[in-house]
Amino acid sequence: MSESSWPAPAKLNLFLHVTGRRPDGYHDLQTIFQLIDLCDAIDLTVRPDGQIVRLAGPKGVDPESDLTVRAARALKRVSGSPLGVEISVHKRIPMGGGLGGGSSDAATVLLGLNRLWGCDLAPSELAKLGLELGSDVPVFVYGSSAWAEGRGERLSPLELPERWYVLIHPHVAVATAEVFQTPELTRNSPLITIRAFSESGGRNDCEPVVRARVPQVGEALDWLNRFAPARLTGTGSCIFASCGSADAAERIAARVPDCWTSYVARGLNLSPVHARLSAGRP
Repeated sequence: MSESSWPAPAKLNLFLHVTGRRPDGYHDLQTIFQLIDLCDAIDLTVRPDGQIVRLAGPKGVDPESDLTVRAARALKRVSGSPLGVEISVHKRIPMGGGLGGGSSDAATVLLGLNRLWGCDLAPSELAKLGLELGSDVPVFVYGSSAWAEGRGERLSPLELPERWYVLIHPHVAVATAEVFQTPELTRNSPLITIRAFSESGGRNDCEPVVRARVPQVGEALDWLNRFAPARLTGTGSCIFASCGSADAAERIAARVPDCWTSYVARGLNLSPVHARLSAGRP
């Protein structure tokens, strides 16, 4: 038996432009994924009998639909490994908040079991598996903050300047599919370059839709905008503002009303999962 605990980091979308609708029903996007040090923890215990069992997971998520279980099954199918695993998911990343927690959990399972089962699949193979589970899974598999296009799977690693972020979760969940199905969503944003983003800052095309449909998100955005430019991440519901220091982020977080939950997180260029793998730890 081999037991270990693995981190699963959250992400922010520093901007999100919807540039078109695809024939397969997905949308073409441009975004920057910023990894942050707000993490779930995934406990993996190797089983010799080949069974995949979830011992603990997010409240209200059936094991059969849990992305961690589906990721383990996908890796077992492709690798042919005779081993199994017990999975325990300890959530800290809010669900339905646009922070990519479910996708990150799945990516961590793929990366962790690839090591623990001795599968030795290349990152590109794991990313291909991950894309079957969700559009955001590949960025967590590759483990770097990145410029992304397509569904979010065409990735170019970025070395972003160190920043701190204050996050607010307004205690509502937003369904990504519903946002992308709304007729009022902008779907024809022109393509931009990294240089253009650095000059203009971009925007989140989903923000007006979520503001109109989820008043709690709009209230949180208006509140945070009093202290620093606020933005929705992904399709929400979490919002964030960039700060130059941990102290600046902490000062804002301390003033967040009790009806919401605040977090202070540091931006990362390398996922802690990859830092662990590079260090050779099991």
